[in-house]
Parts: sequence; C-alpha cells; structure tokens
Amino acid sequence: MSFCELCGRQEVETTVHHLIPKEMGGTFGPTADLCRPCHKQIHALYSNQEIYTRLTTLKELRADDQLSRYIKWIRKQPPKKMIRTKKSNNRRNRN
Repeated sequence: MSFCELCGRQEVETTVHHLIPKEMGGTFGPTADLCRPCHKQIHALYSNQEIYTRLTTLKELRADDQLSRYIKWIRKQPPKKMIRTKKSNNRRNRN
C-alpha cells in the first residue's frame, strides 16, 4: 500500500501512470503512482492525445477543471471504497 501522487490519499493500492502515454513515446519517461480510481478517471476523461498535448505533469493534471473537481471529491472517499468510473460523454461520442 502506498499513497496516490494525484489525490494524496494514503493506504491505497497504486498503479503506474505514464505522464507521457506509452504510445506517444513515454515508455521510459516520467511516471506517477496513482490510486486506481484516479488513474481510471484520467483515461475516462481524456484520450492519450489530449494527455500528451496538455496533461503531462501532475501539476497540469491537478489544474485541469474536470479533474480538479474529481480530486476534491475523491479525497473525501475512504481508501478501500470501490469507485465506479464511466467514460465522459465527450470521450464516448468520439469513439
């Protein structure tokens, strides 16, 4: 167990998020340890192209309007709570 570098919650299971998507050349680039809900939320809201062009640092992720509202909410959730994540309407309509 560790802590999420995005939301700051403690004692959560983390996954490795490539700040530059692997398909855009970020395989060996910088990474961040994120809790599963935060990691899933990023990919539910944004395509890899969007992440690559404007969300390549934790600071940029935290400053994003949609994601900052989510972070404010998730910080209040218990670490063991299972969070359901849905693709945003924008992402759903583009595919």
